[in-house]
Amino acid sequence: EYEARTGRMYKPPPPSARRKNIEFEPLSTTALILEDRPANLPAKSVEEALRHRQEYDEMVAEAKKREIKEAHKRKKIMRERFKQEENIASAMVIWVNEILPNWEGMRATRRVRELWWQGLPPSVRGKVWSLAVGNELNITPELYEIFLSRAKERWKSFSETSSETDIEDAGASVADREASLELIKLDISRTFPSLYIFQKGGPYHDLLHSVLGAYTCYRPDVGYVQGMSFIAAVLILNLEEADAFIAFANLLNKPCQLAFFRVDHSMMLKYFAAFEIFFEENLPKLFLHFKSYSLTPDIYLIDWIFTLYSKSLPLDLACRVWDVFCRDGEEFLFRTGLGILRLYEDILLQMDFIHIAQFLTKLPEDITSEKLFSCIAAIQMQNSNKKWAQVFASLMKDNKEGDKNHSPAPKS
Repeated sequence: EYEARTGRMYKPPPPSARRKNIEFEPLSTTALILEDRPANLPAKSVEEALRHRQEYDEMVAEAKKREIKEAHKRKKIMRERFKQEENIASAMVIWVNEILPNWEGMRATRRVRELWWQGLPPSVRGKVWSLAVGNELNITPELYEIFLSRAKERWKSFSETSSETDIEDAGASVADREASLELIKLDISRTFPSLYIFQKGGPYHDLLHSVLGAYTCYRPDVGYVQGMSFIAAVLILNLEEADAFIAFANLLNKPCQLAFFRVDHSMMLKYFAAFEIFFEENLPKLFLHFKSYSLTPDIYLIDWIFTLYSKSLPLDLACRVWDVFCRDGEEFLFRTGLGILRLYEDILLQMDFIHIAQFLTKLPEDITSEKLFSCIAAIQMQNSNKKWAQVFASLMKDNKEGDKNHSPAPKS
């Protein structure tokens, strides 16, 4: 029709003319739609050429939209990052000049607690953690050096007398091997492998080895348990060596950590029971879904508690969880767990036992601080007007009364 009206044959413009005014070309293959067919094939009709031009223009327009959208997204991220850096800088001034010099008087004030919730500035994080964890064990840097020397002596004698294979061949129990200093070497290689700083040859390898080795000599009753390396590593990233050891030993001496690392089944069951009370209170639908599959908290909580979320969450997010954990204590560990379940509730409700267990064992890597803490904030740690500590105390009391009722009657 076009040829009939104009009285001339349609000649597509040469490639150079076609492309000259194109400002944006998304992909080289996209523009192939405008090319003429090879000489051995029939030429395009006018309608087909026009349609291809229209399709190409639409593709270019879509690509431009995507590019503009991505540019806006990058600008938004940069603005948020800049704002975050400004907030951190201003918060750091407050922490350094006002809060830390008056720690005991200000730590429990509403203003400080709200500032604490927003995350500690990295430059003061280690100091605040140390103050919040405390040093009830009265460990000194000199005491750390003593136990480090003992650890080094044991490493030396261990390497001279036997290898780990020899110990296994001798029939050593799993508990004995976990308590051994040799297991530490194996576990360090698995600690934050993507950072490449704790593995052999890395800048923090020997430091992590020293802190963990000294602890096994300081607390032979606990020994080394897998998961400890992650906690020690996070402390080492934020504190000097001796201070990291002091915080590590005191942190692991807290009731919750001691129960888990000593594998005190009775106490662990109490913590799981308390967790389930608040689980049912806050997320009843998901709670029933888990119950229908007999999916118990130990399947996912043990790994979270053992490493204080440092293995399960991105490191910067895990540090923010630690910030509030140091403020609120063990309650916040379980509140964080409920926050994670709330964040992914819709997804988890569509899954069966195996997929839930797999999902919670390896959480998505794109989890953000804002989304998680928004979900954590929505979790109410109150059941029948009882807070976490009261609920847990009731469970402990019930257990003691149960033990009394089942104890044998005294002989007459």
